[in-house]
Amino acid sequence: MTEPLNIVLIEPEIPQNTGNIARTCACLGARLHLVEPMGFRLTERNIKRAGCDYWDKVEIVRWPCSSAFFDAHAHDELHLFTGHAQTSYTDASYDPGAYLIFGRESRGLDEDIIARYESSCVRIPMRDGLRSLNLSNAVAIGAFEASRQLGFPGLL
Repeated sequence: MTEPLNIVLIEPEIPQNTGNIARTCACLGARLHLVEPMGFRLTERNIKRAGCDYWDKVEIVRWPCSSAFFDAHAHDELHLFTGHAQTSYTDASYDPGAYLIFGRESRGLDEDIIARYESSCVRIPMRDGLRSLNLSNAVAIGAFEASRQLGFPGLL
């Protein structure tokens, strides 16, 4: 079996988006990394509010802060999704176990993270003047492209 994709949410703010992303991870067999601080607590009530009945089908890894995550994965294959990149997400090559990293809903990834990993940044093309897609939609787009490149391992 190949190493699963890793979806990383840096300081997610909206439980419904995180629930949608967890569902996408469950359907793809991807691992979900949640980086604190989050804009909500992972309580049973918030999980139910997020509308995801697949939480038990997702491997979740929690991190106390972004520096802990990046220190632990500095030598792994990272793809940071940001509107501040020139490279399209479809031009990147994704290997098994790759980390697809997404920032918070309100302001994306911090500038210092983008600068530190500039060569690993990718963007989802969109019309000029529009700020961003919904986070759960962006994750689905990126995760399914990576999975497609890998031949949809383990999927029917």
